[in-house]
Amino acid sequence: MFSGFFNAHTHHSPYSMNHQYFITYKPFQVLSQFSSSEGKATLGTYCKVNADIYPVGRLDYDSEGLLLLTNDSSLNHRLLHPAFEHEREYWVQVEGQIDPTAIGSLEGGMDLSIDGKPYRTKPCKAYLFESAPLVPERVPGIRFRQNIPTSWIRLVLTEGKNRQVRRMTAKAGFPTLRLIRYRIEQINLSGILPGECRPLSRDTIYEKLFGR
Repeated sequence: MFSGFFNAHTHHSPYSMNHQYFITYKPFQVLSQFSSSEGKATLGTYCKVNADIYPVGRLDYDSEGLLLLTNDSSLNHRLLHPAFEHEREYWVQVEGQIDPTAIGSLEGGMDLSIDGKPYRTKPCKAYLFESAPLVPERVPGIRFRQNIPTSWIRLVLTEGKNRQVRRMTAKAGFPTLRLIRYRIEQINLSGILPGECRPLSRDTIYEKLFGR
Protein backbone atom coordinates (compact mmCIF):
# COMPACT_ATOMS: atom_id res chain seq x y z
CA MET A 1 0.00 0.00 0.00
CA PHE A 2 1.10 3.54 -0.42
CA SER A 3 -0.25 6.73 1.06
CA GLY A 4 -1.14 10.08 -0.42
CA PHE A 5 -3.24 10.73 -3.49
CA PHE A 6 -2.62 11.18 -7.17
CA ASN A 7 -2.74 14.64 -8.72
CA ALA A 8 -4.11 14.22 -12.24
CA HIS A 9 -2.93 17.66 -13.31
CA THR A 10 0.66 16.39 -13.32
CA HIS A 11 -0.12 13.27 -15.34
CA HIS A 12 0.52 13.17 -19.09
CA SER A 13 -0.67 9.93 -20.68
CA PRO A 14 -1.59 9.11 -24.31
CA TYR A 15 -5.20 9.73 -23.26
CA SER A 16 -4.64 13.01 -21.42
CA MET A 17 -6.15 15.00 -24.26
CA ASN A 18 -9.30 12.86 -24.44
CA HIS A 19 -10.48 10.07 -22.17
CA GLN A 20 -9.00 9.64 -18.73
CA TYR A 21 -9.65 6.92 -16.16
CA PHE A 22 -9.05 6.76 -12.42
CA ILE A 23 -9.97 4.54 -9.53
CA THR A 24 -10.39 5.82 -6.00
CA TYR A 25 -11.28 4.53 -2.55
CA LYS A 26 -14.08 6.82 -1.40
CA PRO A 27 -13.82 7.29 2.36
CA PHE A 28 -16.72 7.13 4.82
CA GLN A 29 -18.84 10.31 5.00
CA VAL A 30 -17.67 11.68 1.65
CA LEU A 31 -20.13 12.58 -1.11
CA SER A 32 -19.77 10.82 -4.48
CA GLN A 33 -19.45 14.14 -6.31
CA PHE A 34 -16.98 16.95 -6.86
CA SER A 35 -19.27 19.93 -6.27
CA SER A 36 -19.51 21.16 -2.70
CA SER A 37 -22.68 20.56 -0.72
CA GLU A 38 -23.62 21.80 2.75
CA GLY A 39 -20.06 21.71 4.03
CA LYS A 40 -19.67 17.95 3.51
CA ALA A 41 -16.45 16.45 2.16
CA THR A 42 -16.51 15.53 -1.55
CA LEU A 43 -14.32 13.57 -3.95
CA GLY A 44 -12.62 16.87 -4.76
CA THR A 45 -11.13 16.83 -1.27
CA TYR A 46 -8.98 13.87 -2.33
CA CYS A 47 -8.87 13.58 -6.13
CA LYS A 48 -7.46 16.58 -7.99
CA VAL A 49 -8.68 15.86 -11.50
CA ASN A 50 -9.84 17.90 -14.48
CA ALA A 51 -13.29 19.46 -14.41
CA ASP A 52 -14.75 17.05 -16.97
CA ILE A 53 -14.00 13.96 -14.84
CA TYR A 54 -16.96 12.50 -12.92
CA PRO A 55 -17.73 9.34 -10.92
CA VAL A 56 -19.38 6.39 -12.68
CA GLY A 57 -22.33 5.69 -10.42
CA ARG A 58 -22.15 6.52 -6.77
CA LEU A 59 -21.68 5.25 -3.25
CA ASP A 60 -23.81 6.52 -0.40
CA TYR A 61 -22.36 9.12 1.97
CA ASP A 62 -22.20 6.46 4.72
CA SER A 63 -20.62 3.79 2.49
CA GLU A 64 -17.00 3.37 1.43
CA GLY A 65 -15.02 1.85 -1.34
CA LEU A 66 -14.29 1.61 -5.02
CA LEU A 67 -15.38 4.31 -7.44
CA LEU A 68 -14.36 4.72 -11.07
CA LEU A 69 -13.78 8.25 -12.37
CA THR A 70 -13.76 9.16 -16.05
CA ASN A 71 -14.92 11.47 -18.81
CA ASP A 72 -15.74 8.47 -21.06
CA SER A 73 -19.51 8.53 -21.54
CA SER A 74 -19.55 5.14 -23.26
CA LEU A 75 -17.97 3.52 -20.20
CA ASN A 76 -20.55 5.25 -18.03
CA HIS A 77 -23.34 3.77 -20.18
CA ARG A 78 -21.87 0.26 -20.15
CA LEU A 79 -21.57 0.23 -16.35
CA LEU A 80 -24.84 1.88 -15.40
CA HIS A 81 -27.38 0.60 -17.92
CA PRO A 82 -29.33 -2.37 -16.46
CA ALA A 83 -28.94 -4.31 -19.73
CA PHE A 84 -25.20 -4.75 -19.02
CA GLU A 85 -24.81 -6.88 -15.91
CA HIS A 86 -21.49 -6.86 -14.12
CA GLU A 87 -20.31 -8.05 -10.74
CA ARG A 88 -20.00 -5.72 -7.79
CA GLU A 89 -18.47 -7.18 -4.63
CA TYR A 90 -19.21 -5.68 -1.23
CA TRP A 91 -17.58 -6.40 2.11
CA VAL A 92 -20.21 -5.87 4.77
CA GLN A 93 -19.92 -5.80 8.55
CA VAL A 94 -23.30 -6.63 10.08
CA GLU A 95 -24.67 -6.63 13.58
CA GLY A 96 -25.09 -10.10 15.04
CA GLN A 97 -23.64 -13.54 14.36
CA ILE A 98 -25.01 -14.23 10.90
CA ASP A 99 -26.14 -17.80 10.21
CA PRO A 100 -26.40 -20.06 7.13
CA THR A 101 -30.16 -19.45 6.90
CA ALA A 102 -29.58 -15.71 6.51
CA ILE A 103 -26.79 -16.33 3.97
CA GLY A 104 -29.22 -18.48 1.97
CA SER A 105 -31.94 -15.84 2.06
CA LEU A 106 -29.51 -13.20 0.80
CA GLU A 107 -28.42 -15.44 -2.08
CA GLY A 108 -31.86 -16.56 -3.19
CA GLY A 109 -33.44 -13.17 -3.80
CA MET A 110 -35.45 -10.99 -1.42
CA ASP A 111 -38.61 -8.94 -1.62
CA LEU A 112 -37.74 -5.36 -0.76
CA SER A 113 -39.24 -1.91 -1.04
CA ILE A 114 -37.00 0.25 -3.26
CA ASP A 115 -37.99 3.91 -3.58
CA GLY A 116 -41.48 3.01 -2.37
CA LYS A 117 -42.01 0.23 -4.91
CA PRO A 118 -41.86 -3.56 -4.38
CA TYR A 119 -38.75 -5.15 -5.85
CA ARG A 120 -37.41 -8.71 -5.95
CA THR A 121 -33.62 -8.80 -5.86
CA LYS A 122 -31.75 -11.00 -8.31
CA PRO A 123 -29.98 -14.08 -6.94
CA CYS A 124 -26.48 -13.23 -5.76
CA LYS A 125 -23.49 -14.82 -4.07
CA ALA A 126 -23.00 -14.48 -0.31
CA TYR A 127 -20.10 -15.73 1.80
CA LEU A 128 -19.20 -15.48 5.47
CA PHE A 129 -15.68 -14.32 6.32
CA GLU A 130 -14.22 -16.78 8.82
CA SER A 131 -12.32 -13.89 10.36
CA ALA A 132 -12.58 -10.14 9.91
CA PRO A 133 -10.90 -8.98 6.67
CA LEU A 134 -7.93 -6.67 6.81
CA VAL A 135 -9.46 -3.29 6.02
CA PRO A 136 -8.43 0.26 6.94
CA GLU A 137 -9.82 1.67 10.17
CA ARG A 138 -12.92 3.74 9.61
CA VAL A 139 -12.99 7.29 10.93
CA PRO A 140 -15.17 7.65 12.89
CA GLY A 141 -15.45 3.97 13.80
CA ILE A 142 -18.63 1.93 13.93
CA ARG A 143 -20.78 2.10 17.04
CA PHE A 144 -19.72 -0.53 19.56
CA ARG A 145 -22.37 -2.40 21.52
CA GLN A 146 -21.08 -4.61 24.28
CA ASN A 147 -22.24 -8.27 24.20
CA ILE A 148 -23.52 -7.97 20.62
CA PRO A 149 -21.20 -9.71 18.14
CA THR A 150 -20.62 -8.61 14.57
CA SER A 151 -19.96 -10.59 11.38
CA TRP A 152 -18.30 -9.84 8.05
CA ILE A 153 -19.80 -11.14 4.81
CA ARG A 154 -19.02 -10.82 1.09
CA LEU A 155 -21.90 -10.07 -1.23
CA VAL A 156 -21.45 -10.30 -5.01
CA LEU A 157 -24.31 -8.59 -6.85
CA THR A 158 -25.02 -7.91 -10.52
CA GLU A 159 -27.34 -4.97 -9.81
CA GLY A 160 -27.19 -1.82 -7.75
CA LYS A 161 -30.52 -0.53 -6.52
CA ASN A 162 -30.77 2.33 -4.03
CA ARG A 163 -29.25 1.21 -0.69
CA GLN A 164 -29.82 -2.38 -1.78
CA VAL A 165 -27.17 -4.07 0.36
CA ARG A 166 -28.34 -2.33 3.52
CA ARG A 167 -31.95 -3.21 2.76
CA MET A 168 -31.01 -6.85 2.11
CA THR A 169 -29.06 -7.39 5.33
CA ALA A 170 -31.75 -5.62 7.36
CA LYS A 171 -34.40 -7.88 5.80
CA ALA A 172 -32.30 -10.90 6.76
CA GLY A 173 -32.20 -9.63 10.36
CA PHE A 174 -28.62 -8.41 10.44
CA PRO A 175 -28.35 -4.62 10.05
CA THR A 176 -25.33 -3.24 8.19
CA LEU A 177 -22.74 -1.48 10.33
CA ARG A 178 -20.07 -0.90 7.71
CA LEU A 179 -20.26 -1.22 3.93
CA ILE A 180 -17.27 -1.30 1.57
CA ARG A 181 -17.50 -1.83 -2.19
CA TYR A 182 -14.35 -3.86 -2.77
CA ARG A 183 -14.59 -4.83 -6.44
CA ILE A 184 -16.22 -4.06 -9.78
CA GLU A 185 -15.55 -7.01 -12.11
CA GLN A 186 -11.73 -7.42 -12.03
CA ILE A 187 -10.91 -3.98 -10.58
CA ASN A 188 -10.54 -3.98 -6.80
CA LEU A 189 -9.21 -2.01 -3.86
CA SER A 190 -6.15 -4.15 -3.23
CA GLY A 191 -3.32 -1.90 -2.04
CA ILE A 192 -5.39 1.30 -2.07
CA LEU A 193 -6.07 3.36 1.05
CA PRO A 194 -9.12 5.58 1.66
CA GLY A 195 -8.77 8.84 -0.24
CA GLU A 196 -6.23 7.57 -2.77
CA CYS A 197 -6.84 8.17 -6.48
CA ARG A 198 -4.93 6.24 -9.16
CA PRO A 199 -4.84 6.59 -12.94
CA LEU A 200 -5.47 3.57 -15.16
CA SER A 201 -5.09 3.25 -18.91
CA ARG A 202 -8.08 2.75 -21.16
CA ASP A 203 -6.81 -0.70 -22.15
CA THR A 204 -6.53 -1.76 -18.50
CA ILE A 205 -9.98 -0.45 -17.61
CA TYR A 206 -11.72 -2.13 -20.54
CA GLU A 207 -9.80 -5.40 -20.12
CA LYS A 208 -10.61 -5.67 -16.41
CA LEU A 209 -14.25 -4.66 -16.83
CA PHE A 210 -15.22 -6.29 -20.12
CA GLY A 211 -12.46 -8.75 -20.91
CA ARG A 212 -11.12 -6.85 -23.91
